[in-house]
Amino acid sequence: MSDDLFQLLSDTQRRLDAGSAHLPSYSTPPLGEPASAILHQVADRLQDNYPYAHPLYAGQMLKPPHPIARAAYALAMSVNPNNHALDGGRASSAMEIEAVAALAKMFHWPQHLGHLSSGGTFANLEALWVAGQLMPGKAIAASDQAHYTHSRISSVLGLPFATVPSDDRGRMDLTALEHLLATQNIGTVVVTLGTTAIGSVDPLDQILPLQKKYSFRIHVDAAYGGYFTLASNLSPETRAAFDAIPHADSIVIDPHKHGLQPYGCGSILFRDPAVGRLYKHDSPYTYFSSKDLHLGEISLECSRAGASAVALWATQQLLPYTPGGTFAQGLESSHAAALELHRRLGESAHFLTPFNPPQLDIVFWAVNAPTPEASSDRAQSIFDEAAKNNLHLALAKLPTRFFPHDAWEDTPHQTQKKVTCLRSVLMKPEHLLWLDHLWQRLQAAALPHVSSIPR
Repeated sequence: MSDDLFQLLSDTQRRLDAGSAHLPSYSTPPLGEPASAILHQVADRLQDNYPYAHPLYAGQMLKPPHPIARAAYALAMSVNPNNHALDGGRASSAMEIEAVAALAKMFHWPQHLGHLSSGGTFANLEALWVAGQLMPGKAIAASDQAHYTHSRISSVLGLPFATVPSDDRGRMDLTALEHLLATQNIGTVVVTLGTTAIGSVDPLDQILPLQKKYSFRIHVDAAYGGYFTLASNLSPETRAAFDAIPHADSIVIDPHKHGLQPYGCGSILFRDPAVGRLYKHDSPYTYFSSKDLHLGEISLECSRAGASAVALWATQQLLPYTPGGTFAQGLESSHAAALELHRRLGESAHFLTPFNPPQLDIVFWAVNAPTPEASSDRAQSIFDEAAKNNLHLALAKLPTRFFPHDAWEDTPHQTQKKVTCLRSVLMKPEHLLWLDHLWQRLQAAALPHVSSIPR
């Protein structure tokens, strides 16, 4: 955090404190030398992390929160509001309602019911809980590339779960889906707009006609990819899927992924506010200070950090969700970086790329080698070598069917066969500017392991 931001935080803290200056003073525990020594230890120990905020970290799905989000969160923590009820967070609850409305507006929902959550897992649980209440006993269906928590959540809720095969691009296979729907046992289809392994986007626009035919709910899991609805440089098929979001029944999006927020900040939104009736409950002590709706009345979670709402609201004021605006341009830069990295990988004799360019900002590739097993070993070696040179990538074990059928010599292309791939999530806008640095380090890491392999 820069010095000017520390100064801004100090100034705004004094302004916040002035609001309670009329109250009798009281003492708080002093922070002396022992506390200073402990915090120095904390700073030292926190160095044992990867440099998540730096552009050379291009591995897992980690995006640094915006400085204004960090400052707003810290400012709110001096109050430590709890957005379960208005008693615990009046100002932060109002800010949460406004922040969630901004998310709903981004998806072109004129009305909605929703709130923030601790993350995508709990938000998806809530969506599927509502689906189970409305479609009792019917199964949840999701792609084999959907997040693994959907099957776990279904088990927790006592609902059947069905896996839909994906195509060779990692998207839900529509023929397989319709075969499942024809059984009349599917109550909800989870459509993933941005899988967390490879960034594939299920064809929501083509699933909507099936909903009219078979009468099921559509839940969109866009925890990772949802903000890309603002990007102007998506492919036509990806754009069509995002443009269909207004017709979904519910959607999850995580501001702590592409929304520049600290962990944990997820959100769940329902298109039909009438689902709020399913949350009805009584509490003998929580709701008494206001007749207005408490967020705890439309949430399965109880205590929730009001600071998350304050940080999100502040970020939205600085960087509104406007097509063509600064926030949207950051997403477009990430997608452009992924496309450029994919292009360079495809032209290299060292690597093997999948069938199609990335739909969002996740890039994955295999190492050129005679067999999937040799390719996997070399991917691990390149991963380790790159880290020594401060380029931090990720590894993913993915089906060989995602690659051209002649990718490996004398190896039958089996649906279940896996290969360990290298993977990057280029979710920082700076990645586009740093792509040459990343590429040079990747090539240097690959050279000792692939130079003898013909293309």
